[in-house]
Amino acid sequence: MTEPNDSALRVDERLVEGAIAIAREAAAAILAIYEQDFDVEHKADASPLTAADLAAHHCIVAGLAALTPDVPVLSEESAHEVSFEQRRGWRRLWLVDPLDGTREFVKRNGEFTVNLALIEDGVPVFGVVQAPVTGALWYGVRGGRAFRRDGDQERELQVRIPAVAPLRVAASRSHRDARTEAFMQRLAQQVGGQAEPIGLGSSLKFCCIAEGGMDIYPRFGPTSEWDTAAGQCVLEAAGGQVLDPRGRPFRYNQRPGVLNGDFIALGDPALPWRESLDG
Repeated sequence: MTEPNDSALRVDERLVEGAIAIAREAAAAILAIYEQDFDVEHKADASPLTAADLAAHHCIVAGLAALTPDVPVLSEESAHEVSFEQRRGWRRLWLVDPLDGTREFVKRNGEFTVNLALIEDGVPVFGVVQAPVTGALWYGVRGGRAFRRDGDQERELQVRIPAVAPLRVAASRSHRDARTEAFMQRLAQQVGGQAEPIGLGSSLKFCCIAEGGMDIYPRFGPTSEWDTAAGQCVLEAAGGQVLDPRGRPFRYNQRPGVLNGDFIALGDPALPWRESLDG
């Protein structure tokens, strides 16, 4: 795998459109399997694995190698092949989840995505999220803007500010817990109204907040870096934030492990989320 050089990598139209084309190609590979009968295997951590995960992985790795040959790729499906000693020197990398929401894929509810994020010095600077079933695609550039693209139609994204009651809280389809429920109730009290949980799978939650359809996504439990990086970039470009419980922005490729800690993704930075955390 080629090491990245230190020259600046511009997030220009060529890079944006190239990554979007790769995400769409991966989505097509996923749909080809989704529309058939498929087997489900399980990894060492008991998470599901299908032929669609692998087909999308190979498609993305090949596409990114052609688009940005000097930028290494850390994909969920090949991360075990790369040691931290190797990747810790990468100032720049693609962080990829070829099929985010495999559980939703297996359930056939359509709520899964392809995630591509370009990371520079730990910071997501460009992100693409593609929903294979609907064809919707979201992308954002750090310091720039975020957009949703449906076919040839595109619109700019903006979070809902101010976020007023009833708050629309993004809730995981597969990872709901009592701590999240308690947080929602405390937050609703802080804003003097109600919190309406809305179930949604994969990184679609970040995108829905980015376009103003939801207000906040609290996650108390493990996720992996490739689950959040692309969605974080889209959300931040639309005016939102993804923060750890101490209020620090999420950073990537900084630790030997790839598991994230707890986080709060929110549209309106003024929401009193800190006061709603448990002790």
